[in-house]
Amino acid sequence: MEKLKAIASCFMLKGEVTEISPLGNGLINDTYRVCTSEGESYVLQRVNNAIFKDVELLQHNIECVTSHIRAKLQEAGEKDLDRKVLEFIPLKDSPRTYWTDGETYWRVSAFIKDSVTVETVNPEYSYHAGKAFGNFQAMLADIPEQLGETIPDFHNMELRARQLREAVEADAAGRLAEEEVRVILAEIERHIDDMCLAERLHREGKLPKRICHCDTKVSNMLFDKEGNVLCVIDLDTVMPSFIFSDFGDFLRTAANKVAEDCPEIDKVAFDMDIFRSFAKGYLESASVFLTPVEKENLPYAAALFPFMQAVRFFADYINGDTYYKTSYPEHNLVRTRNQMALFRSVMAHMDEMAAFCRE
Repeated sequence: MEKLKAIASCFMLKGEVTEISPLGNGLINDTYRVCTSEGESYVLQRVNNAIFKDVELLQHNIECVTSHIRAKLQEAGEKDLDRKVLEFIPLKDSPRTYWTDGETYWRVSAFIKDSVTVETVNPEYSYHAGKAFGNFQAMLADIPEQLGETIPDFHNMELRARQLREAVEADAAGRLAEEEVRVILAEIERHIDDMCLAERLHREGKLPKRICHCDTKVSNMLFDKEGNVLCVIDLDTVMPSFIFSDFGDFLRTAANKVAEDCPEIDKVAFDMDIFRSFAKGYLESASVFLTPVEKENLPYAAALFPFMQAVRFFADYINGDTYYKTSYPEHNLVRTRNQMALFRSVMAHMDEMAAFCRE
């Protein structure tokens, strides 16, 4: 803890560091709560530069986004701003908002008091999530700064299609000999070009890139103790993307009635109650900037993300499980079956989703 105290003390904190304790259970970054002699609390976090290789770009994105949102909230006359937008603390000897020793990277943000996160996924929280993430995009629709991609091609379906075809060509683990693998591959190939619609629309000038969160889930929002949304958090993946990223990625996990690696494929189903709640909240806040092309393709976004994830799991299985952690030999194949079942369930609801969005 002494090393952590030394790192935290490099930032412009109010008071001396008195206590540091682990905070949360994040899978990517190490996070701690820092308390000071002035009664203030902060969040100290190690940025995982194995995943986010350009930390300077990442922090630039976050600073641009949070300062723009803060200005928007001030303009709207919002009260209690320090609880409604994240604030990152600069170093004592520099305006930079991260510390590094050349190998590890650390940052500090203000701790938002009397806030809670939730893991519950139900229609009520899905509505809150839709409204919050739609509002997040809406506030950033006119951001003047140029932001970069913290993970290049993160949600690029054409790239995932190429990676799958390269995996098939190499057949590194010899798994194309399995009949089920060939059956799944044939099904994926029937849909893969249609699922690359977003990239085609973008090249044709019909689909803009927006500033998106790119990791939309209920747990990435802070609530006050009355259940009101305070702000969106976990901004490392904020970058230019299609609005489908935030819409489809939430539904891929939230609207699947089982976990993504559940082997009981007959239980996989797309939950339309979750869809309707999330879409209602999202359209209430995002409609102010969405184009007709973006609105009419929201059902496509719901189908795209389970399909894309199936392609990624499947390519990894063919490659011999070199990317995703697996617990048993067929884990990636089970994940593929699960996501393809979810994709089929979504496709069965396309007309219903389209009618709901129009209404």
